[in-house]
Amino acid sequence: MSPSPTPHSPARRAALGLAGAAVMLLAGCAVTALPGQSLSVPAEAKFAVLPLANATDVPLVERRAQAITVSLLQQKGLRDVVVYPQKSTDNPLEAEPAVTTAQALAWAKQQGARYALSGTVTEWRYKTGVDSEPAVGITLQVTDVPTGQVVWSASGGRSGWGYQALAAVGQSQIEALLRGIRVTASVEKPAAKP
Repeated sequence: MSPSPTPHSPARRAALGLAGAAVMLLAGCAVTALPGQSLSVPAEAKFAVLPLANATDVPLVERRAQAITVSLLQQKGLRDVVVYPQKSTDNPLEAEPAVTTAQALAWAKQQGARYALSGTVTEWRYKTGVDSEPAVGITLQVTDVPTGQVVWSASGGRSGWGYQALAAVGQSQIEALLRGIRVTASVEKPAAKP
């Protein structure tokens, strides 16, 4: 039987140093993703992406998050993704007034969408300090357009390292949330024989 390390032994110091490094590594890249439930969506279902709300003090971050979300939904295999039309401007003073949920859902219904995704960007910034780590927080929800019922929701936040791009951290967080949406392949019907 080997003797246990003393409080000042090199083995104990090495073990504590390794444990401390692991804690620092995990704390530096905090992630929360809470997809409360899973939603199966047929690949051919029409999916509307509505304007996201911006609960930050950074102008136009909701559009960045929306663009990332649209791309990720298409990468998941959704074939018919439509985006609520918004005036493109770089000047937040020229931005259109916020669209109400009822207006956005009415638009999705006019488009014949089965599902509509909406949400809120709660954080999208570089933290102040020496390292200026990127930090992102977002909530997403999917509404069944014909019934008006929310059928899926998720929220989460993530921070990265000082050398990481804010958009990359945002994309990672949105991707983690969207894991709760499974796209199912459509069943191909055999062609009719003459």
